[in-house]
Amino acid sequence: MKFTETVRFMLSIVLMISCGFSYAESEKIAECLQCHSESSHKAMAINDTSGCNNCHNDMPIEIKNTTNPLSADNRPVLVSSKGHLKNHLPTQYNLVGADLGEDEPMVLIPAGEFIMGSDSRLPDEGPSHKVTLKNYTIDIYEVTNKQYKKFIDLTARRSPAHFTNRTYPDGKADHPVTNVTWFDAQAYCESVGRRLPTDEEWEKAARGTDGRAYPWGNKFNVDYANTPVRWGKLKKEGDTMPVGSFPKGVSPYGLYDMSGNVWEWTSSWYTAYPGNVHPSENYGEQYKTLKGGSWWDCSFYRCGISAPSFNRSFFLRGTRNKSFGFRCASENSIKGQQKIAVLDGRHL
Repeated sequence: MKFTETVRFMLSIVLMISCGFSYAESEKIAECLQCHSESSHKAMAINDTSGCNNCHNDMPIEIKNTTNPLSADNRPVLVSSKGHLKNHLPTQYNLVGADLGEDEPMVLIPAGEFIMGSDSRLPDEGPSHKVTLKNYTIDIYEVTNKQYKKFIDLTARRSPAHFTNRTYPDGKADHPVTNVTWFDAQAYCESVGRRLPTDEEWEKAARGTDGRAYPWGNKFNVDYANTPVRWGKLKKEGDTMPVGSFPKGVSPYGLYDMSGNVWEWTSSWYTAYPGNVHPSENYGEQYKTLKGGSWWDCSFYRCGISAPSFNRSFFLRGTRNKSFGFRCASENSIKGQQKIAVLDGRHL
């Protein structure tokens, strides 16, 4: 046997004798312990799983704690098509679930109340108010060029303006798709059995329940999101970035790029919040709401001001530009082979 196989076999025997596991169980645990017993990679301290894809692309995991929406230490619940460890948070450029037909990883947002809006800034963002939502799931990442290409290949839908010969530019496979209308975004989500999130669903997934201003907290950090401020600091021309490029900027539920990168279409009409005392001729069922800000702020905002999770913009459904993208959501109904896996370090 190879050295690694010998080590695993010896660990399996120890686990069988000392813990009473079956051989199959001890084999699986022993394989994991080859990595997870190291001080830099302990099984109970697996907050940063960026390197896991090197080993765990196809290793199935046992589904734990499916009745509890969040683990004891508030790490997110992931919804995946196969319940594999490859659905841990991927390394940059190593996109998980990038192919249409294989579910992109989603996170379960538990039912309950959260604080929406703000009283500190623009009139249409207030007043701050409490909203109660049912369980729902939402994509961890924005839909990418690679995913959208497969969609248009299958449906013969018009390609985005930045595509050439119906394909995305070199090196942009994992960047969020842009130049898509609300109708394009909704059609894509429907094609994978999902829908666009509502304004309320998007904001809860971005900011959690404690009323924070940004996905990561209440203080803006230029290095936590792809915003115009960041490009100004780098003194470079701005652009989209591969989804998942800012692990320090994740939301309380583990979603990436909820601030910056691209504005994201929602299913909601642009209407006044309950209690809003600032009438606008733009309210009503004319414009759809977008959330999240982008790498390039449109004429509504100046550099960086669109970064807070409570911000919103509004456009006609047929509008498309280089800073508009989307992600999908769904009801909390796990269909087919989908399973819920809890990232709490106890996945054996």
